[in-house]
Parts: sequence; structure tokens; C-alpha cells
Amino acid sequence: MSSGCLLLCEIILSILLPPLGVCLRYGCCTVEFFIALVLTILGYLPGIIYALYAILCVNPDRDRDNDRYASLA
Repeated sequence: MSSGCLLLCEIILSILLPPLGVCLRYGCCTVEFFIALVLTILGYLPGIIYALYAILCVNPDRDRDNDRYASLA
């Protein structure tokens, strides 16, 4: 879980430049980053909405947990 200050910085950066906030959370070569980039190019407001959704609602560790359990089976 992110600390409060890091989360606040990600939110502020995602409002100013949505792909940058998503890049800090997920990395630069992820699906979430490219979705935020395309939405920001198509319209600034959809990019902000998606970036805030990706930062606040989606758990970045979700896929890593699923891969770990799949390797045990």
C-alpha cells in the first residue's frame, strides 16, 4: 500500500499530466499507461478520469498475486 504523501503526489501529477501519474504507479510500458496516454491525447478530461480511477481503484499487485498462486498449482 502506498503512503499518503506518495498517493497525494500521484494524484496531483495525474491531474496535471495523467500519463505521468499512471507511469509512477504502474511503469511506462504497461496497458494502464498506454490507455491513459491515448485518452489524454483524445481528450484531457477522459485522461484525468482514467488516471484517477487507475490510481485510486485498481490494485497494481493484483496480477502479481495471481501469477504466484498459478505457479504453485
